[in-house]
Amino acid sequence: MNTSSLFRPFALKSLHTKNRFVMSPMTRSCSPGGVPAADVAGYYKRRAEGEVGLIISEGTVIDRPSSANEANVPRFYGEESLAGWQQVIDSVLAAGGQMAPQLWHCGIQENHASGWLPPAPFEGPSGAGNGIAMTDAAIADTIMAFGRAAADARRMGFNSVEVQGAHGYLIDQFFRSNTNTRTDFFGGKTLAERSRFAIAVTKEIRRQVGDDFAVMMRLSQWHLTDLHSKLAATPAEMAAWLTPLADAGIDIFHCSTRRFWEPEFEGSGLNFAGWAKKLTGKATITVGSVGLDKDIISLHRGEDSAPASLENLVRRMDDNEFDLVAVGRSILTDPYWVQKVKENRLGELQGFNREALYSLV
Repeated sequence: MNTSSLFRPFALKSLHTKNRFVMSPMTRSCSPGGVPAADVAGYYKRRAEGEVGLIISEGTVIDRPSSANEANVPRFYGEESLAGWQQVIDSVLAAGGQMAPQLWHCGIQENHASGWLPPAPFEGPSGAGNGIAMTDAAIADTIMAFGRAAADARRMGFNSVEVQGAHGYLIDQFFRSNTNTRTDFFGGKTLAERSRFAIAVTKEIRRQVGDDFAVMMRLSQWHLTDLHSKLAATPAEMAAWLTPLADAGIDIFHCSTRRFWEPEFEGSGLNFAGWAKKLTGKATITVGSVGLDKDIISLHRGEDSAPASLENLVRRMDDNEFDLVAVGRSILTDPYWVQKVKENRLGELQGFNREALYSLV
């Protein structure tokens, strides 16, 4: 199999990657008190040594009292936590890698099984369920906190930032009509109207990092509680959703799907990333069960996954359907997965074993 299209360099503003592979962000909860230590730095350094083109960190929370949903997810604010992240990015850059932190606010979540609670109530657009509705002041402060975190990332030497806008967390809660019932500027009957919060976050990040720094946003149509949901049911709705985000300053859309090979809309073979690229003209990342035979939901059922062919991925990359490819569980299990693909050592590729979740391999 000729995988050369996966190993072309990619350049966009502050990003200059050696290949098209991205390490997908995956929560590890290995930063006690929100502070990433030397073991976290080593975990990411090994991926850089393994020739991952761009590493996107696990979700790291912004400076809001209830932005985290558990105690040991890393923070991207405060002197001690930022010093930990400085150690991480210095290690990655020294190993020849590139990296972006994923900036995260969890929104309204269920209480953690450990009994841990944030110092303030969970907050979201409408206060449904286990949290409170955000005031105008809270929204303004959250927007500024995203901007400060992005500016810190640039100052510290990160190559880009990604905003978590998917999978039921705060920005995604603003997108969805069942969790955003606001009647003010940040609500609305249409997805385009409910995107105003994400647009405001993007504009503030762009203001604080400048025009020459690459900004990414992760988005998902699906939701863990509704696997078949579609925020945008048609290409026109998707254009109305994504184009203002692109205009606000998003350079790369990270399009999360359960299975990257599935078409997004009837009548076209393009997946979510393919449609996002076609509609906005922006670069896109595809993600979803790359190189594995089972999707992410199998993990929640306690199942492992076996290696699967990369031929479909290569064909789509040859066709320039998308620009970058995010790999999660395979790289979590094996830091040298990309290197093995490059060297055509496909018989050495591992599947995903849930035991990998419990250590920083």
